Amino acid sequence: MPHESRIDVTFGDCDPAGIAFYPNIFRWLAKSFHDWLRTMGGHASICGKLESIGLGVIEAQSQFQHPLTDGDVLIVSIAIREWGNKTLGLTYEGRVDERLMFLAQETRGLFKRTGDAMVAAEIAPLRELMNAFGQD
Repeated sequence: MPHESRIDVTFGDCDPAGIAFYPNIFRWLAKSFHDWLRTMGGHASICGKLESIGLGVIEAQSQFQHPLTDGDVLIVSIAIREWGNKTLGLTYEGRVDERLMFLAQETRGLFKRTGDAMVAAEIAPLRELMNAFGQD
């Protein structure tokens, strides 16, 4: 079952034309991702359990279907698209009521520090942790 987050679009989220400034969409994706992680203890807790420094974005894209405006109540749903060896693929849908406002995808990695470098680690331990919370 996808995780859902609610975002109230406000005047401050909008550009002079009254349309939500597009970088806010990516900010709302991050908010939704971290809201989802909170259901499993939160980003810091998960990273501590996996001895990692973060679940970082490797790639992100979005297709905007309709403009968001002040007063909209946006529901962002997030679901797992695929598991790779070192990546987690996520899909997002943003809706106001039943109207699709945007679609987005992210690829995230589990990053660990090795000496002076930061590397993408095997993602299987994250999958096991998520399974324990019923999230896979």
